[in-house]
Amino acid sequence: QVEAMKRVLESLNLNIVEMVDENATLDGGDVLFTGREFFVGLSRRTNQRGAEILADTFKDYAVSTVPVHDSLHLKSFCSMAGPNLIAIGSSEAAQKALKTMQQMSDHRYDKLTVPDDAAANCIYLNIPSKGHVLLHRAPEEYPESAKVFEKLKDHMLIPIANTELEKVDGSLTCCSVLINKTSEL
Repeated sequence: QVEAMKRVLESLNLNIVEMVDENATLDGGDVLFTGREFFVGLSRRTNQRGAEILADTFKDYAVSTVPVHDSLHLKSFCSMAGPNLIAIGSSEAAQKALKTMQQMSDHRYDKLTVPDDAAANCIYLNIPSKGHVLLHRAPEEYPESAKVFEKLKDHMLIPIANTELEKVDGSLTCCSVLINKTSEL
């Protein structure tokens, strides 16, 4: 799996940094890039050494760690829903993590609080021909959270059913790799 992904990324001429420290762990589900900085969840899948390697790799960005309790990883209850907008779940753990992120950042993000933690895991895209696009969990899965997303009038909303993948801890962001490249791909 890792080798197959590496080959695809190499074929796109992307710079690949490999973690060679066998004590370091870093799960993509624990890495939230806001466009300004990184928040790294310290969870069962990501440790401090993994966060340090990320910080060493992206020296132009602040990297702050956020303890993650009672969840698989950081993006189990938050993600970016717009250029300055953090979607966050309502659970005590999610709100505590948000407070930590707010304390660690010099920037003030807008927040979109949804009732269901799992629904806070969404995918934001800024597509030149479409504008703000947001893939979010479908109303039949999380009706109250979907109502919150529907308030985003400047977003093209695309509801996605994810019930089956959720059974194996798969969230929307787990099933995607976003690459910012020109359209000649």
